[in-house]
Amino acid sequence: MVKGASFGDFFRALRVEREETLRQFCLKNGFDAGNISRLERGRLPPPRSREKLDEYAKGLGLEEGSDDWYKFFDLAAISAGRIPPAILSDEEVVARLPLVFRTLANRQVDGDELDRLIELIRRS
Repeated sequence: MVKGASFGDFFRALRVEREETLRQFCLKNGFDAGNISRLERGRLPPPRSREKLDEYAKGLGLEEGSDDWYKFFDLAAISAGRIPPAILSDEEVVARLPLVFRTLANRQVDGDELDRLIELIRRS
């Protein structure tokens, strides 16, 4: 899986991994190079439209259901301040989210504690 801290970073890393310049990628897929450049640099937020995200994912060669495919859509949701759909589809996890948010808001949680919290949520 490609690493990346933000949607734009991840998008760029996926494109570069395909060994395509920005211009090549945009010409091949019919995208506006200026918009993709701004998207990759974090100057333009990811589109909210699922259809547009699907177009981008297809252009990047993401296989539906792969780790990178989920990460792509999760980062787009997170970037827009939304909870990723895969999380919202699990009622048990959604029921525990208020506790997670309170825990994170009320005290600093180090990486190990956060990893344990995530694992507890996954197992429940």
